[in-house]
Amino acid sequence: MKLHELTYTDGARKSSFRVGRGHGSGAGKTAGKGHKGQNARSGGGTRLGYEGGQTPLARRLPKRGFTNFTRREYAIINLDQLERFDDGAEVTPQLLKECGLVKKELNGIKVLGKGTLTKKLTVKASKFSASALKAITEAGGTAQEN
Repeated sequence: MKLHELTYTDGARKSSFRVGRGHGSGAGKTAGKGHKGQNARSGGGTRLGYEGGQTPLARRLPKRGFTNFTRREYAIINLDQLERFDDGAEVTPQLLKECGLVKKELNGIKVLGKGTLTKKLTVKASKFSASALKAITEAGGTAQEN
């Protein structure tokens, strides 16, 4: 099967039906809207979530918590994950992404101090925890915030 051979199955698509085009068409006069009322008017109908004056569900349910819209979320990397790189290597966010250690950069990368680091690395990241910074410098490497 090729792309140009693809077709819809019978009954999968329905052509649009023009309403309000005379009584012989089967949907003339009121165009399927019935007589009078809010939904028969032009521009009539209700908005999404409207419940006819009853207190809407969104207002009946309890509200909990708070969402901080200025929150910055970082992709996390631990020291034991940096052990895979060669001694003297420069570890950048692009390299971490290529290796698959980071899927999404989010608002940057933060290096945390879980595990041990024995290699001398130059690590470039958005943030470092105090323990990670200490471990990188003790191993003879450098940590650069970008």
